[in-house]
Formats: sequence, C-alpha cells, structure tokens
Amino acid sequence: MTRADLDRDPSQVAAMFDGVARRYDITNDVLALGQTRLWRRAAVNALRPQPGERIVDLAAGTGTSSVPLAAAGAFVIPCDFSLGMLAVGRERQPGLPFVAGDALHLPFADRSLDAITISFGLRNTADPLAALEEMRRVVRPGGRLVVCEFSHPAWSPFREAYSRYLMGALPGVARRLSSNPDAYVYLAESIRAWPDQEALAELIARAGWLDVQWLNLTGGIVALHRAHR
Repeated sequence: MTRADLDRDPSQVAAMFDGVARRYDITNDVLALGQTRLWRRAAVNALRPQPGERIVDLAAGTGTSSVPLAAAGAFVIPCDFSLGMLAVGRERQPGLPFVAGDALHLPFADRSLDAITISFGLRNTADPLAALEEMRRVVRPGGRLVVCEFSHPAWSPFREAYSRYLMGALPGVARRLSSNPDAYVYLAESIRAWPDQEALAELIARAGWLDVQWLNLTGGIVALHRAHR
C-alpha cells in the first residue's frame, strides 16, 4: 500500500487517497470520535453559502463536505486530485458535478467563483502558500475563503494527550478499520508538522487574502480560518 511522506509528493498523496477511498469516510468518523459532522457544520456556517453562488469545495474527496453547501442552494463543484476519491464520490453523490483538479493548478477561470473552501486538504499540498494564491486567483473580489484543518490544541495538557493519541492510538485504530493503515501514520505525522493557528493565518495573509480570522473547534484539534479577497 502507498503512503505519502512529509515532502507531500503529489503522485504519492493522490495514490494514497486512491487506496483508502472506499472506507475513507467511515474510518475518519471513527478516528475523529464522531466530531466530523460538527466540523463540517461549522465550516458551512463560516462560509455562509447563498442560493445561486458558485462555490468550489477543494479536496472534497467523496463529497461529504459538499452536500450541505448544495443543500443551502449554492452551485457547488467538488474538486479533488484523487481519482479514486472522485469515483467513490460520483457513486454516492451522483447529483454533484465532481471535477478532477490540483490545488496548485485549478481548472477554473480567474475571478470566476464566489467562494472556495478546503477541508483537511491544505496540509496535503506540496506548496500550501502557492495553493492559497491559486485559490485567490479563482475567487472574485470580495469573495470568501474558508480553510478547515487540523491544528494545535491551546491548552497544554490537552495538547499532550492529543499528541499521544495521534502517534499511538490513531495508527492502532486505523489498522483495524482501514485498507491502508500506513496512510494514517502519515496523517498523524502531517498534523504534528502543520503550523499552528496563528502561523496559518499569517500564511493565508501572505497569499493576499484579507481580514483573516480563525475559530478553534474541539479545543483546537481543528481550526477554521476565514478570509476574503
């Protein structure tokens, strides 16, 4: 089975997600102790989708994060570079217009979107700053960005307990649930290596986004960053 390294080679990352696509959603729900629905709802609330808006859900995987955006009346385009994820998504959500695309080379025209969102995918890109700049390219002036990503709990004892779970319990649970448990070793390593909330906010601002704000979820295990063009 394929697993990516922290240099995040795109072909490795895509192959890794291809290999876990079929059981990806249920494995994530178990590993996140049922919090994924809460995080997804918070991301939708932060984006505030409006009927008729054109929104890209980047790193959408099987489309679970796209469904509530479509339910709000927006025209949602789930986009991912894992063909395996897209194949499963098209089976499960046949009404959504899934599109293959790389975050570093988005297949959308300049200023053509009202908003763009990415959940648990930015840290898997080979160049997060370039990805954020590319997202800004395709969003109209005044358009919105929401990044939902794993982060770092603010309270030290909780942060230490969470780190032990990441590097100890999580891979063990994944071995019982996933077809490729090594992918979840990468998951744990990539979360530990990811910037904290303030550093990510600075990166988003460096990419040209304005009024960057963040909100901690589940004690900072996940953070929502919101900005506009």
